Amino acid sequence: VDPETNIAFPKTMHIESKVRIPDMTLLGVGVRKVSFLKVKVYSIGFYADLSNPNLKIPEGATPEEKLEYLVHNTTCCVRIIPYRNTNYHHLRDAFVRALQLRLNEAIRDKALDEDAGLNASANIRKVKTMFPNVSLNAGSPLDVLLAPPVPGKPRVAIFRDLGTVEDEFTSTEFFMQYFRERDALPSPPVSLPVDYDHHPLLILARSSRRGSSHLCQLESAGARLRQFVC
Repeated sequence: VDPETNIAFPKTMHIESKVRIPDMTLLGVGVRKVSFLKVKVYSIGFYADLSNPNLKIPEGATPEEKLEYLVHNTTCCVRIIPYRNTNYHHLRDAFVRALQLRLNEAIRDKALDEDAGLNASANIRKVKTMFPNVSLNAGSPLDVLLAPPVPGKPRVAIFRDLGTVEDEFTSTEFFMQYFRERDALPSPPVSLPVDYDHHPLLILARSSRRGSSHLCQLESAGARLRQFVC
C-alpha cells in the first residue's frame, strides 16, 4: 500500500498473455506530485522479474546503478493508479515532456548518434499519438510493460490497451524517468512518504549473489522511488 494515498499494489504482478510473461516482484511504490502545492496525481508501483537467471547485479553498485541494471536487463512493469480523476492526455503530456527532455540531454551529451536520435524522436511522437482524449478515473490502473531484452532487437514498451513502442532509448527512458534527479525532470520525481519511520516499506528481493530470498528496506525519508536489490 502506498501510505500517502492508501492505494494498494499486489506484491506480485501476473499478466495473462498469449506469450509467456514472467511474474514480477513489487520493488517499491511512490506518489507523483505536481506544482509547488504538491498535488497528488497518481501512485506508481515498480515491478521487475527477479527470477531471470541471466541477472548478475554488480556487487558494490549504488541503488541507482542497480535499478538501471534491472531496467536494461530484465522484464519490468510500472502500474500507474490515479489518485484523483484525470485523463489520458494529462498523463501523456507529462510522459512526452520527460522523454523529450532526456532525448535533448542525450543528444547534447553525444550519448546518441544521429540515427538513434531520429528514431527516438519518432517513437516519442508515437507515444504522443497513442493516448486517447478520454477520462481515466481514480483507481483505474494503467500498466506499462518493458519486455525483456532480445539480442539484436530494440526493447519494446507495451502500454496496455494503447499501443507499443519499439525503441531502446524511448522504452528504457520511460522507466528511468521515475528515478532521475529532481532537476532533470519537468515535474518532481516520484517520492516516498516523509513520515517514513511510521511507514516502513519492505519488499522481497532475490539475492543474485546468495540465491536466496530476503527482505530489503527502501532508503530513508524523502528518497525517490528506488530500491536496494541485495
